[in-house]
Amino acid sequence: MMGLPLAFTEPLLLIGLVSLPVLWWLLRVMPPRPRRIEFPPTRLLFDIAPREETPSRTPWWLTALRLLAAALVIFAAAGPIWNPQTGAADSKAPLMIMLDDGWSAASHWDVRIRAADELIANAENDRRAIALVPLSEPNRDITLMPAGAARVALRQLAPKPYSIDRVETLAAVDRFLKATGDCEIAWLSDGVDTGRGEDFVAGLGKTIGDRSLIVFEGGTSSPLALVAAENAAAKMTVKVLRTDSGIAMGTVRALDQKASPIGEARYTFGPQDKETDAAFDLPVELRNDITRLEISGERSAGAVQLLDKRWRRRAIGIVSGATSETAQPLLAPTFYLTRALAPFADVRLADKGSPQQGITQFLDQKLPMIILADVGTIAPELRERLNAWVDQGGVLVRFAGPRLAQAEDDLVPVKLRKGGRTLGGSLTWEKPQHLATFAADGPFAGVAVPKDVTVSRQVLAEPDAVLATKSWASLEDGTPLVTGEHRGKGLVSLFHVSADMRWSDLPMSGTFVEMLRRVVEMSGYTSKPGPGVASEATTETVAPLHILDGFGAFGPPPATAKPLPADYRDRATSDHPPGFYGPAEGPLAVNTLASADRIAALNTTSLRARHATYTNAEPRDLRGWLLSTALALFLIDAIIVAVLGGGIAALLRRRAAPAMIVLGLLFASLSPAPSRADSAADDFAMKATSQTRLAYVVTGNADVDSIVRAGMSGLTLFLAQRTALEAGDPVGIDPARDELAFFPLIYWPIVPGAPKPPQDAINKIDAYMKQGGTVLFDTRDAIEAPPGANGAAQTPGMQTLREILSSLDVPELEPVPREHVLTKTFYLLRDFPGRFVTGQTWVETLPRDEDEDSAQRPARGGDGVSPIIITSNDLAGAWAVRPDGQAMLPVTGGDTRQREFAYRAGANIVMYTLTGNYKADQVHAPALIERLGQ
Repeated sequence: MMGLPLAFTEPLLLIGLVSLPVLWWLLRVMPPRPRRIEFPPTRLLFDIAPREETPSRTPWWLTALRLLAAALVIFAAAGPIWNPQTGAADSKAPLMIMLDDGWSAASHWDVRIRAADELIANAENDRRAIALVPLSEPNRDITLMPAGAARVALRQLAPKPYSIDRVETLAAVDRFLKATGDCEIAWLSDGVDTGRGEDFVAGLGKTIGDRSLIVFEGGTSSPLALVAAENAAAKMTVKVLRTDSGIAMGTVRALDQKASPIGEARYTFGPQDKETDAAFDLPVELRNDITRLEISGERSAGAVQLLDKRWRRRAIGIVSGATSETAQPLLAPTFYLTRALAPFADVRLADKGSPQQGITQFLDQKLPMIILADVGTIAPELRERLNAWVDQGGVLVRFAGPRLAQAEDDLVPVKLRKGGRTLGGSLTWEKPQHLATFAADGPFAGVAVPKDVTVSRQVLAEPDAVLATKSWASLEDGTPLVTGEHRGKGLVSLFHVSADMRWSDLPMSGTFVEMLRRVVEMSGYTSKPGPGVASEATTETVAPLHILDGFGAFGPPPATAKPLPADYRDRATSDHPPGFYGPAEGPLAVNTLASADRIAALNTTSLRARHATYTNAEPRDLRGWLLSTALALFLIDAIIVAVLGGGIAALLRRRAAPAMIVLGLLFASLSPAPSRADSAADDFAMKATSQTRLAYVVTGNADVDSIVRAGMSGLTLFLAQRTALEAGDPVGIDPARDELAFFPLIYWPIVPGAPKPPQDAINKIDAYMKQGGTVLFDTRDAIEAPPGANGAAQTPGMQTLREILSSLDVPELEPVPREHVLTKTFYLLRDFPGRFVTGQTWVETLPRDEDEDSAQRPARGGDGVSPIIITSNDLAGAWAVRPDGQAMLPVTGGDTRQREFAYRAGANIVMYTLTGNYKADQVHAPALIERLGQ
């Protein structure tokens, strides 16, 4: 109705609006004008001002109010429906629903499913058969099915994470229409042209002929996409695409490999912009950790850009053996190399000094790639370090020059002849050589070969049987220009010309930049051969690892996903859906859209079709709202009439006090009463956060709870006397009811045979441990353990604890190692006694280093604290004190200072949970002092 999503079930009743002028006239003439009768004695009353007056005619605004109420009643009687269902035209022919199900349909997938469901419901009411055609499946047989089966098939559909080619489905649609004859068609379009959209629209018009067609499009926001992420020198940028217009803005999030946020970048669209940039101004170390970019609030695979090692800015060290940098810096090899590498790498020049010092500097910095420009002789011990660095994954790129031509060196991929080859000089008949076309299976495949680049001098390789397999680029006469080979996990490559303009003009060309880019990209996969390395007989393929679904979420690879070449750079397809491929330590990223892809709005105006829009809301009957509004207007009218007639004033004069009381009670009844549960939760939160407090789990056993309460109070008092921590009184908690995040440490005494806590409590404990909290489980039964190596695990308390832990995500545990931070957090301890001394204390297993002796393992890395500590020594029993300050329970064992050590163990545990492993570096103090030269 007039462009609004409004319809009426009984539109003929709107004719009643014609009666509104008559109603206006009736309301204006009533009440009738009073007749004037002359009565002389009333002359005395003229000078008395009347307190109340009654108008002779109804005010115009009151009449308009009454007419509005009457109009609302008429509209309500006509049955207004907001967002009415938009179904197909009335027909008995079968209904074919074509559904766009590519990535661009994912952001509003539920809206399209709702529209398809409405079409199926309308067809079911007309007892029509239905054919469902997802346009991403051209090989799918199109068959008619009843409404129930169509509804089930519809729920099984999901958006694909790649761009679909609608044209491929036209052949199947044509066969179906020829076999079916008369048919009604509904196309649920996503409104996006990702390629060949015009061809599909033209082909669809020819295929359907004069059949009825309805196209659903619009009514939803444009899908957004990310392409062309680039890790530039100063920042990382990514392009955000859309198809509609208007001012818009949003946020792109950057995540690391563990899906932890690294940063956010804002983007803004101008009124007519179809693409814009989002820039992450972050340090290069953080930018190199980014593996996923996604648009906040956009659920589609196209709104995700995955990044692998090819997007990392690698730190590259350059060492030059030339001496012209100071005199003529713009002609030096380092100048050309820096300019060529700067767009995609962080270049570091060696400090002034000998090349040996520069190489040592970069090896100490553990750079992944080093370039040696005309560096000749390398010291034997330094050569050994370079060989070991390459074997471990380093990439060494060398450029020829006079020094390298005279040196004997094995840090080159091929054996070189001494001296060099001069082309185009006065003493040679040979002319400068041009570059030959790069091999299709080599690392430089696809790079344009400039015709104006010539080589006037080069170092030659000794011919042998494997020279051809190591040649990456050659001159027109077949002599190698670039050679390379893999060594261990690393790579060694040699440019047989210099990095400046002395031997060739290659450094001045764009081909030089692209060749270096390819080598740098190969450095991201040094554990495996790069694309086209001639040393491998076949191109390596990588299997799918984690695949994106249509909504942009990771999942396991589907059965249809196939391995792809390790040098794959194209957009995702049905055989190669977007995601990560290859090994987890160095996966290959495949994205929904390629860097050069763009999206546009799909033009369907050439189709002879009815057009409908998607609606985000369910149909809503407006009769209740209109009738309620009309009733409110009638009440307002009654109040106004009472005020004008003086009734309200008279009532207030006579019943002022009762009226005020009634109104006060009315407002009091309408005001919400505070919830007792909310008040109790707020009191608990205020109490828990006003001071640092230790917590313990209330078991329900009165004896155990009283001992634990006294023990936690005793430990709190000990901490106040011996440390800087002045904690508040300990708090007893119920994990199923109370918030746990307020407490750094929760002491949980295990009561043998106690029922297992409810799953909600277990889930809260699990979340508490995952978010940095620590739970100290104490079975309190070390003295009851039967003899034997496995006796401690057979006690009733330990059996009860095992039942509790069976539902928790508990990490691998081990007895507290001798060098664990827990042994030195505040006091230096060897064990953690309580009332008993025979039980072991267990914590999360420390990461093991196979290269070091287990006795010298480092303390726990990172800032994490073991989320779980298990003991059986009854710590709380040793801490418990009576009100007079005396110990509540005796301790076992012969050491008279056992209770003191129990308190010290408690202090270490509390400090450990509060401060983490800040003392972990004490383990490495000797090495650090030695390294600092102190």
